[in-house]
Amino acid sequence: MQQLRDTASQLMILNDEIAQTYSRYQNDRKLFCRSGCGQCCLHPGIEASVLEMLPLALHLYDTGLAESTLDALQQHDHDQAGCFFYQATSEDRKSGQCGVYPYRPAVCRMFGAAGYRGREGEVLLSVCKVIRAGAPEAVIATEQSLSSETPPMMRNHKAQIAQLDYELSKENMPIKQATAAALEKVLTKAYYAGLV
Repeated sequence: MQQLRDTASQLMILNDEIAQTYSRYQNDRKLFCRSGCGQCCLHPGIEASVLEMLPLALHLYDTGLAESTLDALQQHDHDQAGCFFYQATSEDRKSGQCGVYPYRPAVCRMFGAAGYRGREGEVLLSVCKVIRAGAPEAVIATEQSLSSETPPMMRNHKAQIAQLDYELSKENMPIKQATAAALEKVLTKAYYAGLV
């Protein structure tokens, strides 16, 4: 169990660095997330690794919520779009917040604006559609500057995370599944350590 805690602690430090890197880039390029916007949380294809969900799983275990959250995840309608932890504040669900913000996975920290490589190896920019619609001039200026100013690259940060524990980071899956798998891992370790 201590090894999981050590890995999660290292990941939280790395997650903070990742969040600062992407936030700084978005601020410098004027690619701001709209306050209270939760549309990225509604995207059905958001995936994370079990490793990315480990800090949350340990937090839920430490607060006595691991088993009830695992049950809720297993009962949850998996066809419902959006993150299980998203707390909508509007009827259309487009405004809201993350219910587990300090423990959100790296993908959520990198989502607003990030770089990736195209088929030819060129650097391309991935920008949230809400940011793209709200700041078209900033998006164009940023895309024009890609040859001289490389944005933070998602792949590089995912590789840094994988170095912490290859086995737990080798597969991405929907956040609900990754969280359930991380909770099962923590609960199993706790059981065999005699902590349950």
